[in-house]
Amino acid sequence: MASFGVRGMGQPLGIRICCCRICTCINFGFVLSRIGLLKLMQLGLAMLCEGLLIRYGVPYADSIGQALTSFLATTGHCFTTTGILLLCYAFSDKSYSLIRQSLFETLFNGLASCMYFSSSSYMGFACVVWLHPQFLVRPGFWAYPAMTACYYMGYAAGILHALDAYLAFRHFRGAR
Repeated sequence: MASFGVRGMGQPLGIRICCCRICTCINFGFVLSRIGLLKLMQLGLAMLCEGLLIRYGVPYADSIGQALTSFLATTGHCFTTTGILLLCYAFSDKSYSLIRQSLFETLFNGLASCMYFSSSSYMGFACVVWLHPQFLVRPGFWAYPAMTACYYMGYAAGILHALDAYLAFRHFRGAR
C-alpha cells in the first residue's frame, strides 16, 4: 500500500538480527515515516508540557488559576489520543488505512489544534499578568519560566496538530 507519508510498508517487519527477525509485530516503516514522526513529535511536546505543568505549575495553581486546568486537560487529552493512534498505527497497517481515511483523524487534530492555541493563549495571559510580577520580586521563582516554555511548546503542538489535520484531510479527500 503506497500512502502519503508512509514509507517502507511493503518491507519485512521487525528488526533483523543475524538470520532471524525480532519484534515483527511493530511496523517500523510507519514509525519512521513523516506521519509517524509527526505523531512522535506531538507526543513529545505533550509529555514535556505535562511534566512542566505538574512539576512547576501545580504548586502555584492558586496564582495561575483556570489556565493551568485548561492546559492540563488539553495536554492529557491530546497525549492519550495521539498515543493510542500511534500504537494502533504502529501495530496494524490495516488500522492506519481505516482510521486515517476516516473523518475522526481530521476532526481530532483540528480540535486538538484549537484547544492548544486557546489554552496556550490563556496560559500566556496568566504568565504575564500573575506570574511575571512574582518572578520579578521572588528569587528562585521557577514557575514563570516553566509556564512560559509550556505555552510556547503549546503553540508548537497546535501547529503540529494543525499540520496533521491538513494532511489527514488530504488523505480523507483521496490525495494519497
